[in-house]
Amino acid sequence: MKKIIMTGGGTAGHVTPNIALLSSLRKEGFSVYYVGTKDGIERQLIEKENIPYYTIKAGKLRRYLDVKNITDIAKISQGFMQSLAILNKLKPDILFSKGGFVSSPLVWAAWSKRIPVVLHESDITPGLANKIALPFAKNICYSFPETIKFLPKDKSKLTGIPVRETLFTGNEVFGRKLCSFHDKKPIIVIIGGSLGSQILNKTIRQSLDTLLENHHICHICGQGNIEKNLNNIPGYKQFEYISDELPHIFAMANIVVSRAGATTLNEILALKKPNILIPLSRQASRGDQILNAESYKKQGFSYVVEEETLNEETLINAINHVSSKEKEYIAKMEASAMTNAIEKVMEVICHNVKDTAK
Repeated sequence: MKKIIMTGGGTAGHVTPNIALLSSLRKEGFSVYYVGTKDGIERQLIEKENIPYYTIKAGKLRRYLDVKNITDIAKISQGFMQSLAILNKLKPDILFSKGGFVSSPLVWAAWSKRIPVVLHESDITPGLANKIALPFAKNICYSFPETIKFLPKDKSKLTGIPVRETLFTGNEVFGRKLCSFHDKKPIIVIIGGSLGSQILNKTIRQSLDTLLENHHICHICGQGNIEKNLNNIPGYKQFEYISDELPHIFAMANIVVSRAGATTLNEILALKKPNILIPLSRQASRGDQILNAESYKKQGFSYVVEEETLNEETLINAINHVSSKEKEYIAKMEASAMTNAIEKVMEVICHNVKDTAK
């Protein structure tokens, strides 16, 4: 049986595209293994899929001077040695990496052992972990047409982001029951990312009185961000994080308010949900979410509110605008040529395994 090691971690966006590929990999006869960190969100998500999980040390890679760079070099070195041991034990035919700091030592170790590496980049501009991995990859899959100017053209392929097939199996009635929404008010689903968004959480809660007049609110607020004093407000339901029930939550959503991580954007597009994007500011990130959001805005898929201008008034205005234009947003998304990426990514993986066999 062919063997593939998958890696990627730090956020759910580095993991869910890997999960989306699992069914197709198994149909192609792959035995799948995963390498991540001991305490990262990737472990929580992958172990639910009954996949053998191996852990390595991961140090953060920084573009700036910091004393932690010294201690993290030791972690990265340890992670590299642990990666070599895992590769020697499993003898995989290929490594598929979604990025995140955990992936770097494994990519280097695979390259040193002549195991083909396929990278996948979700954002318009490559993250630091993927950027430094580019020379060691046989192929790079990418998700936005604009990304090619940052990649080696001879080994890069536009594939899009794999979307979990289970997302299309949601049941609106079950979603409403899950949230105790018993009437037919339209529903706004708030997705702040797996780690949550403090400014988005705060603004939503400040706006509850107004929003709940005409909507129900399902608020995915991130780990440790539940406000217990708001638990019994009719029409408002909080979750730290949702995994298995997410298809049902999406199915009931009339409008999605979200950060602009590329994986979530692709899921929203695939499900054709009118949406409001609030990308992370450049002060809090490298600006990739801003570029992602601008791309979707240009294509007519999304309404964008900059984090710096987010407040109760701009949020409510955005929701009123999207509510009045729902059909127009849906029509733009239905006309999109962007399709599910699973087949295209699988072609790249299988091509590299065949090359190895030769």
